[in-house]
Amino acid sequence: MDIKIIYEDNHIIVVEKKPNVPSQADKTEDMDMLTLIKKYLKQKYNKQGNVYLALVHRLDRPVGGVMVFAKTSKAASRLSEQVREKKLEKKYLAVVYGKIDKQKGTLEDYLYKDERHNISKVVSKDKKNSKLAILDYEVLTYNELKKLSLVKVNLHTGRHHQIRVQFANFGHSIFGDQKYGIRGKNKQIALWAYELTILHPITKEKITFKDFPETIGTWCILSEIKDNI
Repeated sequence: MDIKIIYEDNHIIVVEKKPNVPSQADKTEDMDMLTLIKKYLKQKYNKQGNVYLALVHRLDRPVGGVMVFAKTSKAASRLSEQVREKKLEKKYLAVVYGKIDKQKGTLEDYLYKDERHNISKVVSKDKKNSKLAILDYEVLTYNELKKLSLVKVNLHTGRHHQIRVQFANFGHSIFGDQKYGIRGKNKQIALWAYELTILHPITKEKITFKDFPETIGTWCILSEIKDNI
């Protein structure tokens, strides 16, 4: 599988994760991003033995977009600290069903993760083990013919399946979301992590990386406004 490299130096590597590729190995034993990039580094630098590479954040398997991996233990430690302190910022694009009344807004819900079925649910804040989930959204465009909206999403919390379950509860489920939305054959979820901002673990410089899906199929809605995002 070809890997799209967005940025690489001695400490980090930033890549595009393709939809339906796991961030790391799971029970399916399908090829995952961590293993793929290790193989790439081993071949590129002709390294002997194991290659060090650390996963510091994840994307849901069906979701594509930009990810950063650490090539050294020092970089891994510092990037993981940014994740914990919410200094690693991710922004998403999503194509959702229907026309949203307000162009900009904030969704606040309490989510409960059902570990047994690997789903999250919107619940009362009084439910045991529920967690507050907050995101901001902005409607970028609306396709009248297909009745689909393209939204930009900024996460304030990083809950399990947060964007998917909150938009479904909002009445605007994500196109192609087989778990929380309208089920259908051969539909790929239209959710993409398009922007990642980090503090470089060594230089401390604030860097933003962007990556967009191909503007084909459902993502055609992105083609006319992509350069303005």
